[in-house]
Amino acid sequence: MKTTTDYIPELKDIEAAAKRLEGVVTHTPLMKNLTFSDRYSANVGFKREDLQVVRSYKIRGAYNKICQLTAEKRSAGVVCASAGNHAQGVAYSCNQLGVQATIFMPAPTPKQKIDQVRFFGKENVEVVLLGDTFDDAYHLAREYSVKNRSEFIHPFDNEEVIEGQGTIGIEVLKDTTSVIDYLFLPVGGGGLAAGVSSVFKLLSPDTKIIGVEPAGAPAMKSSLEAGENLKLNEIDKFVDGAAVQRVGDKTFQICRHSIDKVVTVPEGLVCSTMLDLYNRDAIVVEPAGALSLAALDQFRDEIKGKNVVCVLSGSNNDISRTEEIRERSLLYEGLKHFFIVRFPQRAGALKEFLVEVLGPNDDIVHFEYTKKTSREKGPAVIGIEHQSKEDFEPLMERMKEKNFNIEYLNENSDLFSYIV
Repeated sequence: MKTTTDYIPELKDIEAAAKRLEGVVTHTPLMKNLTFSDRYSANVGFKREDLQVVRSYKIRGAYNKICQLTAEKRSAGVVCASAGNHAQGVAYSCNQLGVQATIFMPAPTPKQKIDQVRFFGKENVEVVLLGDTFDDAYHLAREYSVKNRSEFIHPFDNEEVIEGQGTIGIEVLKDTTSVIDYLFLPVGGGGLAAGVSSVFKLLSPDTKIIGVEPAGAPAMKSSLEAGENLKLNEIDKFVDGAAVQRVGDKTFQICRHSIDKVVTVPEGLVCSTMLDLYNRDAIVVEPAGALSLAALDQFRDEIKGKNVVCVLSGSNNDISRTEEIRERSLLYEGLKHFFIVRFPQRAGALKEFLVEVLGPNDDIVHFEYTKKTSREKGPAVIGIEHQSKEDFEPLMERMKEKNFNIEYLNENSDLFSYIV
């Protein structure tokens, strides 16, 4: 195993990782999906890591790392920081190996995720809730690791972790006799993308490998374009399993050689893809788990008639996020719009708006209004949902014709954030 900054995973190391993982992780299925195959006139297969033992691929890298620790390091315990999947992978691994783990999670982490970590780790895990963000938990975990001489298990920028994630690639190639033309991989810190792409470059070099990031956190894409590993100042954390400010140094070096292209997809499209998967195929994924599928539309012409594999990376989705997911999807699809409407403070103004401005397919889903004394006009915040995005322009025309003074909030991020 190489230890230089130019480390590239070797096939023998990933194959050895696959041996270690036998009987521990699930060899998840590679399944043809009829819905997406028909939609894109391609042979689209899903690598179902959402069916993994901890409902994400993270168990692969965590177990491969921890099981290779010396007896002395195991006795000192391990430590990690995570708000979800990595924590569960470390917890399950430590329970299987009899190693004590201290897992730092941000204080606002949903109870469901905390309970899952404790469930998988049992008596081998102590959960420490500190800090407001992942970065806070990460720095605290690092400090704890140094102070207690406990091994820090990095979520992605570690050789054994990368090799563990790479076992997905070996399974995919074992499970198909067809040439894979396109492979779509979600990209967060880069551990999965680095490991799997390395396998394909060695065993299936003609496969075009596409990395997919959320538009609000394009850390890998920005870094590859700049030719150096950059740290983003701000990110949208909605796709929490793939939203990082900076990818790993090792994963960046690997991906710059092994990934053909990195694209981004809007968070709203990710939400629409999640809902589509659930409604059509009863498949539940987390936002990061839908990234690879959300990118297919950008390659509609290229993948026609081709063999395509998309990695569904996980299904740890908190049900309390369902309404936000639906909201983001509606906004992305152009089916929901918010306005400030300044009504004349006279009797009949609201009735005029309802009867003469709203169309037959327009539904008011949000309304806030307070009558102001000594004012000619009273502002109301109104949310309108359409059945078709083509209903939007006629609505705007009717508002203009009836001389309603409006401000469109979907394009005003400062005011919009108070509503959505």
